[in-house]
Amino acid sequence: MPPGGGGEVVFSCPVRKVLKPVQLTDPGKIKRIRGMAYSVRVSPQMANRIVDSARSILNKFIPDIYIYTDHMKGVNSGKSPGFGLSLVAETTNGTFLSAELASNPQGQGTAVLPEDLGRNCARLLLEEIYRGGCVDSTNQSLALLLMTLGQQDVSKVLLGPLSPYTIEFLRHLKSFFQIMFKIETKPCGEELKGGDKVLMTCVGIGFSNLSKTLK
Repeated sequence: MPPGGGGEVVFSCPVRKVLKPVQLTDPGKIKRIRGMAYSVRVSPQMANRIVDSARSILNKFIPDIYIYTDHMKGVNSGKSPGFGLSLVAETTNGTFLSAELASNPQGQGTAVLPEDLGRNCARLLLEEIYRGGCVDSTNQSLALLLMTLGQQDVSKVLLGPLSPYTIEFLRHLKSFFQIMFKIETKPCGEELKGGDKVLMTCVGIGFSNLSKTLK
């Protein structure tokens, strides 16, 4: 946890020569919610309190909810105390929408109660579900980047309302790759619930991976 950190993220990824075009236009309906409440260098009860408060909101909508707790102490827990919650909603078509919140770093800002954090994170997830689309607002820019770098074929993805970050990112894509997306608004109605949706369409630039293994 910030500010001391002390952890390590190991990212591994298979080598891909090309990216395939995608057609993600039907997000489906929410079928289950999974989550992880974590706490380090604080009372193990903190994670349980987060879970109870998050479930108090989410249980009104869907029964299939499971939030795991992960408590670490001692050397493995890093250098700073804190707690947080990560929630993921999965749809019938295999789309994932996520929301995450963590406590303020030690010595910065006001102290956060685990109950408030759990409720706020649940509301953030409901906000993402309301916004809808096949990709949540945090990962919109990543989806658009992968569409841009795909093969010279049409890719389509249905997103919720574009975040300010995504709008600025689209300007960067135009500057770097000279690529422009076709943007069609899909107002909510019988088929699409929640906020107004945006269908993003583009033709990839045909980027291919040139890296070679060094012997």
